[in-house]
Amino acid sequence: MKKLPIFNYSFLHPRFWFVWLGIGTLYILVLLPYPIIHYLGTRIGRITKYFMLNRMHIIRRNLELCFPNLSNQEQRDLFNKNCESIGMGIFETGMAWFWSEHRIKRWFKISGLNNIIQTQQKNKGVLLIGMHFFTLELGARILGIINPGIGVYRPNNNPLLDWLQTKGRLRSNKMMLDRTDIKGMIKALKNGEIVWYAPDHDYGHKNSVFVPLFAVSNAASTIGTYILTKIAKPAIVPFVARRLPNAIGYELLILPNKQNEIPIEPNIDMIKHINKVIEQVILLAPDQYMWLHRRFKTRPPGEPSLY
Repeated sequence: MKKLPIFNYSFLHPRFWFVWLGIGTLYILVLLPYPIIHYLGTRIGRITKYFMLNRMHIIRRNLELCFPNLSNQEQRDLFNKNCESIGMGIFETGMAWFWSEHRIKRWFKISGLNNIIQTQQKNKGVLLIGMHFFTLELGARILGIINPGIGVYRPNNNPLLDWLQTKGRLRSNKMMLDRTDIKGMIKALKNGEIVWYAPDHDYGHKNSVFVPLFAVSNAASTIGTYILTKIAKPAIVPFVARRLPNAIGYELLILPNKQNEIPIEPNIDMIKHINKVIEQVILLAPDQYMWLHRRFKTRPPGEPSLY
């Protein structure tokens, strides 16, 4: 369990100066009006495809694997929009960490909040299923403003960035849990808390099973959702924060409780259904999803790499 972090004076060491320079620059830039932020973010994103060549290959390959029925032009269009989201994601992280509550609310509209309120009225824990979109930090911030919960995260390898990330996320949420702290998540859910959990990444062979995701028949998928659901029996509520076109702001979509639609046993069937939920949420804003990660890096024994 991680509460509000304490500043460490070692963060002033020269080895962190470039990090401070980057964070300071980001802080100043997100003070700009949002339409200007949107303009800068999308333009910077377009430039990334000329420099992040390995990541660009991964994005293209993921789109080929997941959406083989799209035409070449449709895949190129989705790729280009996704590059724009990379640039916006940098600014959106700064917005989540540094914007005031008033400014966050000004640029967000919320749909489906009753899907959380209704489950809480039954004194039931809520497992919020969120995906790795570029708007991830911003979505967590607005959710915390309207209904504070507990975030699940992977500590950053850079201690200064970990401090900044945790401090930013705890501006509007109760506490953070390491993604390996399953006992802490179960306890929180049994106590009726909201726990934000992302089951959409490839975390390797350990604690994973191979089930379909989009057009990939064997995608390594975590069984963490299965464990949490079987033991804590929470509501399962997917959500996404998506960027709206033409720089008009954001929409937080909170979907209905999926608990009664998803079988608990056997675990393979449960994870298959969770992956269907993941697909449903990604398709709400496919251009804003983090396709730059090697989602299908772990293969069944004997199968070659997809990258």
